Amino acid sequence: MNLVIVESPAKAKTINKYLGDNYTVLASYGHIRDLPSKNGSVDPDQNFKMEWEVDSFSKKYLKEITDAAKDSSKIILATDPDREGEAIAWHVKEYLNEKKLLKDKTVERVVFNEITKNAVLNGINNPREIEDTLVKAYLARRALDYLVGFNLSPVLWRKLPGAKSAGRVQSVALRIICERENEIEQFKPEEYWKIRTEFAEFTAELKKLDGKPAKVVNETEAKSIEDSLKQGNFSVSVIDERMAKRNPGAPFTTSTIQQEASVKLGFSLKRTMVVAQQLYEGNFNIPDYSGGLITYMRTDSVVLANQALMQAQEVIGSEYGSKFGLKQPRFFKNRSTNAQEAHEAIRPVDFSLKPSAVKESLSSDQFRLYSLVWKRAIASQMSAAEIARTTLKIEAGVKRECLFEAQGQRVVFPGFLQAYSEGKNDVDEAISEKDVILPKVEKDQILPLKKLNLEQLFTKPPPRYTEASLVKKMESEGIGRPSTYAPTISTIQDRGYVEVTPEKRLKPTSIGEVVTDFLTNHFPEIVNLGFTAKIERNFDRIANGEE
Repeated sequence: MNLVIVESPAKAKTINKYLGDNYTVLASYGHIRDLPSKNGSVDPDQNFKMEWEVDSFSKKYLKEITDAAKDSSKIILATDPDREGEAIAWHVKEYLNEKKLLKDKTVERVVFNEITKNAVLNGINNPREIEDTLVKAYLARRALDYLVGFNLSPVLWRKLPGAKSAGRVQSVALRIICERENEIEQFKPEEYWKIRTEFAEFTAELKKLDGKPAKVVNETEAKSIEDSLKQGNFSVSVIDERMAKRNPGAPFTTSTIQQEASVKLGFSLKRTMVVAQQLYEGNFNIPDYSGGLITYMRTDSVVLANQALMQAQEVIGSEYGSKFGLKQPRFFKNRSTNAQEAHEAIRPVDFSLKPSAVKESLSSDQFRLYSLVWKRAIASQMSAAEIARTTLKIEAGVKRECLFEAQGQRVVFPGFLQAYSEGKNDVDEAISEKDVILPKVEKDQILPLKKLNLEQLFTKPPPRYTEASLVKKMESEGIGRPSTYAPTISTIQDRGYVEVTPEKRLKPTSIGEVVTDFLTNHFPEIVNLGFTAKIERNFDRIANGEE
């Protein structure tokens, strides 16, 4: 008998269908052990010796695993293909070893990036050892998180009644939100004026004054410009027409799917990750189909496998026509320095499974997120959009000191926009919104003015973060990793440090601000963005065997 251990019951059920009768597939239900929150779980004086404890939730599932292990000749650890998955495999192996259940048994580590029959059988046929460097990176992270959290949290409890906990990444995320709130509170609005002209078929805006960018700061200045404009005429000085190409974005990573699902679907980070997990594991019933619909959803890579690139071109040809496809695949460069190249971006496991074909078998959330993944991945391999851009420059004023500008554009060839446009819900809306057609005019033509608009405005403070924009900020600062964005942002909300406004913005609570002030004053290193990013890079160096 062969025992296969995975993380979740849905995954176990799907994989069970592929492997036949001499395999038992059981779930560990995530991590099986953790550091107990008591003194001495990590001992820095003993080379950071760590004491592990099985949590009560895991005991039942571990009993099933140990019982099955007794009767198995081979134990296959098939947990997720990332650092956390490697750590869970290591924990299970260590636990079974302590129970003396591995004597005379083969132990193998297998990974697959998607849950399809081919990928699973390929993984089973190509086992490897547990990667020691990945486990060490996990151990370093877990030890440091324990030492920060366990040593700082009691200080907070004593000094700040109502404070729940501090943490290496959560306290930095909270600091980012508090600093933005500070900027908002200290912001002083400044007056400025916009001056627009309406002609018969289009409007233009004042861009330059005496050859410099127009900055109109009060009504007196605005009225003075108005007087000058009324005394002169409006003549076309420049007609600039050019073709521009626009290329699609890369297929999704964890952070970009969280951002787009927030903008387009209104999903919270947690909801996005729960639904993505269901799509990955195959938590649905599609007639004559078994397995997941998307590849592994915790990744910072934008790479697509060769067979996916080839299949994308076939589907683009049949769905949109050959002129929408590419002769050579488009490759994207990983932005993240530590992106694990062996991983792929998030993509459909089979491009020919169009969202419309599986809609009936999926929940509404599953269908909407799968559509997003499918369209984004297919668009990444489609031809560029061709856009004709026109700029008209119009001189005006007594001394020709005012320069107005009008911009128009039309989509000549939609290319990838036929499938997907970032931040827009609707392809037609994305394409038509781009069309602002300016009339044909001649150089030096005098344009009759219909109306002159003077508008008083005030500068606005920077906006509060949304969950999605906070992830973007954390990613750009190198704080946290694909597996930690959603849990970190959930934690600071659960602790009562941050609340979500009706506009879905993150606002620190009074206790959240007090905690941040306290930590910034007394433990500046811990809540320092540079320190946190440096530590993440250290973990990556450990994972890569460099440290």
